[in-house]
Amino acid sequence: MSLDSMKEIFDRMEAEHKPFWEIVLETDMDERQVTCQQSMAKMLTTWQYMVDAADTYTGRRRSVSGLVGGDGLKMRQYSIRGRAMSGGYVSEVIAEALSMAESNACMRRIVAAPTAGACGVLPAVLLPMCKYEELSQHRILEALYVASGIGAVIAYKACIAGASGGCQAEIGTASAMAAGALVALRDGTGQQIGHAVAMALKNLMGLVCDPVAGLVEVPCVKRNVIGAVNAISAADMALAGIESRIPVDEVIDAMGEVGRRMPVEFRETALGGLAATPTGRRVKQQMHPESQEF
Repeated sequence: MSLDSMKEIFDRMEAEHKPFWEIVLETDMDERQVTCQQSMAKMLTTWQYMVDAADTYTGRRRSVSGLVGGDGLKMRQYSIRGRAMSGGYVSEVIAEALSMAESNACMRRIVAAPTAGACGVLPAVLLPMCKYEELSQHRILEALYVASGIGAVIAYKACIAGASGGCQAEIGTASAMAAGALVALRDGTGQQIGHAVAMALKNLMGLVCDPVAGLVEVPCVKRNVIGAVNAISAADMALAGIESRIPVDEVIDAMGEVGRRMPVEFRETALGGLAATPTGRRVKQQMHPESQEF
């Protein structure tokens, strides 16, 4: 999807008097040479996959390593008992983020948004929202277009892969996409979407990618929770009229620069951070006994 900057989207919104989501929709139609109906049908399929992934989660599956599985169910049960300090919507977001990320680790079908490792963030904020507010299917699709447009800009200007820019590029981008989608659902302006994206990215800038034993499990699953909750706080701040002092495109550029300067040990190599702790190294040895690292 050819979107070079958030400013480009804002300028087109103003010039053409169209909402953010419609600019992204038209860009997709032009880029892939499809009709409006075809584009929206594909987006609807994406949404249905997210719903299916949530509906089929039971909490009984475990990843091959045994490190991941069941936490989404634990969080949901904890919330149902009324023990969650976050309560209501946020506690469901936490449970959904865990569940979706666990589904990825357990080799279930998920939607990469923007990557498999960050798959839990966007659906985590959208699925519970459907329970708390009467959202039409079209409104959800609009939010997904907003999210995809944000992701496309970040991918173009910076990066969305942990191997290229650390976890800030994966969870950070997913959080920014979710924040923008939430603002759109609350009828925020294009500028408010931009502020939410900027604040979400700034809050996670510098986050390293340090998967234990090279698996997209620890700490990846729980970072989906952080990304989702961060998205909510960024969206609420933007809707309250709080602005990012650094323009969103500059924040994206800064994230890209941080990623390029990040040592290779912190970019999905499993050579630094939590992966290099004694426990992390022990897990790697258990999973890969042929390794001569010790």
